[in-house]
Amino acid sequence: MQRLTRLKEEVERIEALDRQLTALADLIDLAAAEEDDSLQADIAAELERTRREIEALEIEVLLSGPYDDRDAFLSIKAGMGGTDAQDWAEMLLRMYMRWGERRGFQVALIDQSDGEEAGIKSATIELRGPYAYGSAKAEAGVHRLIRLSPFNAGNTRQTSFAMVEVLPEVDDAPEVVIRPEDIRVDVFRASGHGGQGVNTTDSAVRITYKPGTPEQIVVTCQNERSQLQNRETAMRVLRGRLLERELQRKREERARLRGEYRQADFGNQMRTYYLHPYTLVKDHRTDYETSDVQAVLDGDIDPFIEAYLRSTIGREM
Repeated sequence: MQRLTRLKEEVERIEALDRQLTALADLIDLAAAEEDDSLQADIAAELERTRREIEALEIEVLLSGPYDDRDAFLSIKAGMGGTDAQDWAEMLLRMYMRWGERRGFQVALIDQSDGEEAGIKSATIELRGPYAYGSAKAEAGVHRLIRLSPFNAGNTRQTSFAMVEVLPEVDDAPEVVIRPEDIRVDVFRASGHGGQGVNTTDSAVRITYKPGTPEQIVVTCQNERSQLQNRETAMRVLRGRLLERELQRKREERARLRGEYRQADFGNQMRTYYLHPYTLVKDHRTDYETSDVQAVLDGDIDPFIEAYLRSTIGREM
């Protein structure tokens, strides 16, 4: 029902844009007939506003996957690079939280594991808003940073990696079946980040999923003051991770058929952020790039997301 409501809203927006374009064309004809140059500025402004609305709608139309309109969980994990990598992971966390706020999403920190000296080992945030998953999934993969390290005396050039995982938030999905006997729930004292008093009781929850194979998935949540709330959030993350794993398996099968498959490991970065010897952010999937690294790190990543979405036209997501 929610998807039908959003589809109806899209149709209404298309109809409104059609009316805007018709009115704009009439205004242009009127200005030309009366040779009234004073209307040029108004026409140009209206045309630019309409163009932006069309582009925004075009991006939403590209978000047509079965779960694209859902909320999302975004996880960051520091990779190779020691303290530098953990600092890089924290820089990415800040970037995505700022991006979510710019997009008008509700952003909540679900879990965070601090680094030994600086930065974070891992973190998970929740993004709530229309098409949060469809937008954020473009960011999944390995992000590489090249810079002069602030953590060694020689200030030498350092390459750091971090892995970003994006999961759809679902209450239920036919692809996901979780049997009670396959999960173990442990509780422990939260280590902060959840507000005053969050770490005074055993409110944090760790869920271990072992489906009868050597493989296991571990999810922790400690942001809420209530153990029950943390358990519910951790289960949502687990369902999202299992669903994303199945969706990724299908994407990889399609990519293999097209001869495009690349494993998402720390040797296959999807984007590089250069802070030395020059400043540049380059997406290796689309070749989109910008020299304004600071704006990107401040959350201005929509151009990268839009370039990626446009690159998928004609392919299944």
